[in-house]
Amino acid sequence: MCPGDVAAVSAMEAASYEFPWTTGIFADCLKAGHSCWVLTVDEATAGYGILSIGAGEAHVLNLCVDPSRRSQGLGWYLLARLLEVARWHRVQRIFLEVRPSNPRAIALYHAAGFAEIGRRPRYYPARRGREDAIVMALDME
Repeated sequence: MCPGDVAAVSAMEAASYEFPWTTGIFADCLKAGHSCWVLTVDEATAGYGILSIGAGEAHVLNLCVDPSRRSQGLGWYLLARLLEVARWHRVQRIFLEVRPSNPRAIALYHAAGFAEIGRRPRYYPARRGREDAIVMALDME
């Protein structure tokens, strides 16, 4: 991902989530040096993934596939790329949070070997207040 991708990524985020990240958050991820990836299909942005890395750990901050391109294996492809980057950095464990109301993402993470290790109460904004986050982890050893 480069600064020129932020507008397309932000538009996809807004089309995908009721409470999307802002354009500024994506720009800040780039400025912070996070591992930010864009997946293109037929020269169009089809998805993106953002991974923070530090102290032997990594955190999947965001992973999204364009709503019109879901169920084609692109989420798996993006996640595999983030895992590859984590291995290259010799990360020992990867963490992520996911909404309980997102069963497709949960299934993807389980298929990749992630396991639920806890919950963060009232972590996400939701239409009727707040929603918990499922905390998942994958040991890379």
